Amino acid sequence: MIFILRTLAAAVALWVATVLVSGITVETSTTAKYWGTLLVVALIFGLVNAIVKPIVKMLGCAVIVLTLGLFLLVINAGMLLLTSWISGQLDIPFHVDGFVSALLGSVIISVVSWLLGLVIPDND
Repeated sequence: MIFILRTLAAAVALWVATVLVSGITVETSTTAKYWGTLLVVALIFGLVNAIVKPIVKMLGCAVIVLTLGLFLLVINAGMLLLTSWISGQLDIPFHVDGFVSALLGSVIISVVSWLLGLVIPDND
């Protein structure tokens, strides 16, 4: 149940990013397809963050410390760009135009996910 709630929260965070950042787009014909696409992208984004992000953080540990954690913003933007690339390979109509859009989108997604995480109960 928690997994479903977290996936829905990620989909809502992605929706907020698509509304606020003009470089992040979902191109579908109906509202049902739009939300279905956001749910699939949320699953892909969750997998990328669970599998790739820890490896990148471990490899970039020195740079993260050197920049006092600001490099994490770059890593988050890279994860969003990777999600966009994977979506394109799977013919999912989700696209991030460039690094600046990915950076703004990753900040928005992080803030919205954090706010929704305060409401969603934890397993602990």
